[in-house]
Amino acid sequence: MQTILGSGGAIGTPLAKELKSYTDKIRLVARKPVQVNGDDELFPANLTLAADVDRAVAGSEVVYLTVGLEYNIKVWRRDWPVIMKNVIDACLKHNAKLVFLDNVYMYAESEIPHMTENSIIAPSSKKGKVRAALHNMILQAIQQKGLKALIARSADFYGPDVKNGMLSITVQGEFKKGKSAYWQRNAHKIHTFTYTPDAAIGTAILGNTPDAYGEVWHLPTSDEKLTGKEFIEKIAAEMQVKPKYYILSKFVMGLMGIFVPIVKEIREMSYQYDRDYIFDSSKFNKRFNFKPTTYAKGIPASIAS
Repeated sequence: MQTILGSGGAIGTPLAKELKSYTDKIRLVARKPVQVNGDDELFPANLTLAADVDRAVAGSEVVYLTVGLEYNIKVWRRDWPVIMKNVIDACLKHNAKLVFLDNVYMYAESEIPHMTENSIIAPSSKKGKVRAALHNMILQAIQQKGLKALIARSADFYGPDVKNGMLSITVQGEFKKGKSAYWQRNAHKIHTFTYTPDAAIGTAILGNTPDAYGEVWHLPTSDEKLTGKEFIEKIAAEMQVKPKYYILSKFVMGLMGIFVPIVKEIREMSYQYDRDYIFDSSKFNKRFNFKPTTYAKGIPASIAS
């Protein structure tokens, strides 16, 4: 049995499909789980409740934690530590391996232009500090309690059916509404994006590779170096619209944040857009001889969905 905690997200759904190559027993856990393969075991649960998590993990060989919480620092501080403790405790009790889908928020600002698995963990943001704490919880459980776990990190998402990715919201979504796209801070800086089908494949591979545990892995991501402006132009060309866009400065985001809660939440992370943002997945690519999807293939597939 392989179990996905948070099965309905941008990675959870394609991951369920990929796991069919490794097992015929897949359990999908969410508040309201839905079928992906047609024969999945659906398990409704609230991950903030230890008893629910214990039942959801029981009988599992590998557990994938891919849940996405509301993008709100209060929610993150309240729920993430509780969820992680519940999952770690359940995995230890039932001798299950843990694969945690993570992001790059915990890396120091100075690491953003070239992020690797060895990048310094020194978050400057509130959300980054929450993610760093989760990282430490897993490492401590590995070192002190014998937990078998790995951390799979991803850059910002894009891909088919991704609704909450930056490219989906600020570019594709705005063009679809007949409006100009927008970009944070500086559209002339490089920004890499992870294609969700590749991330799902990578997560499934790692979860089913015994010697991958005990490490941090960057999920497969194209090494092409496109700027925000170039992404906007490519998406506009594919959608057959003019590549019009405007910039959200930190000052403007501060003003908007007074009235628009989500802008207030993303403002503290906007430093990732005022410099090059390069996510290096060469460790994974070399280890598994994997070639990430190019943007030339990924962008049209994302728009077509």
